[in-house]
Amino acid sequence: MKRFGILFLIGVLSLDGFAQVNTTADTKALLWKISGNGLEKPSYLFGTIHMICEEDAALSDSLKKAISRCDNVYLEVQMDNLFEMIGALSQMKMNGDTTLRDLLSPEDYEKVKKYFEEKNSMLPFSMLETFKPMLAASTLEESSMDCGKPVAMEQLIMAEAKNKGKEIKGLETMSYQAGLLDSIPYKLQAMQLVSYIDSVQKGVDETKGFNELMDAYKNEDLGKLEELTKESDIGMSHYTDILLYNRNRNWVKKLKTLMPGKSLVIAVGAGHLPGDQGVINLLRKEGYILTPIPNKLAGLKVI
Repeated sequence: MKRFGILFLIGVLSLDGFAQVNTTADTKALLWKISGNGLEKPSYLFGTIHMICEEDAALSDSLKKAISRCDNVYLEVQMDNLFEMIGALSQMKMNGDTTLRDLLSPEDYEKVKKYFEEKNSMLPFSMLETFKPMLAASTLEESSMDCGKPVAMEQLIMAEAKNKGKEIKGLETMSYQAGLLDSIPYKLQAMQLVSYIDSVQKGVDETKGFNELMDAYKNEDLGKLEELTKESDIGMSHYTDILLYNRNRNWVKKLKTLMPGKSLVIAVGAGHLPGDQGVINLLRKEGYILTPIPNKLAGLKVI
């Protein structure tokens, strides 16, 4: 297994279908204008990354302008809803009082415990060992990154939206996202976590994967992001529909009811954008026009 954290950073697990007609793998763009199909106002789709070095984290003039003009900002989840976050905590735990100790051999369990404790993860291991293993693994993202202070692009978008007095909403709930992982056998998740730790302890340079991902994201290279995701190869392609494609379809269905009469900024993980079953192509199939927008940090762009 390679680059476990990449899956969480760009918000996908396993992608395919990028080489089909009308995909966006060759288009270097993270910001897209949505128009046509009877819309009175354009909306905007932006691909986020869930963790990026602070020095690289900034919003382009084009995205800021879109936020200032929009009626609402939609993220995958409403991240500033305290009640929702508290409610989601119960969904983060494995069902039936299962813990990592139940899923792993004594040797592997001690290996995982020691690794988390040495990494000084944000939550105590006594709590993390009750979490679904893929959620527990996501707490290692920050310690795996080669920079001083990682931040989420969603944080910057939320701050800009609040500064402009825009209401922030979510396409999904945190409880729903956490619940999706119940469809993946806990044993499989736990073994993938062990495999990741084994690769690190054998000297595999995990920072290389993160650096490649950051470069691809900063270059707005959807094709490269897809390539890196495929290389992560965590053996979960059987769950792609549940974890990626069904969500994309649900979002597009919801957006069809939300966009008429309003201008929205929709910010979701960049891994959801490209591909035949990606959000961009699904919106096009519904009759919308998706146009890439220059997203450079310097120079105001007309949108």
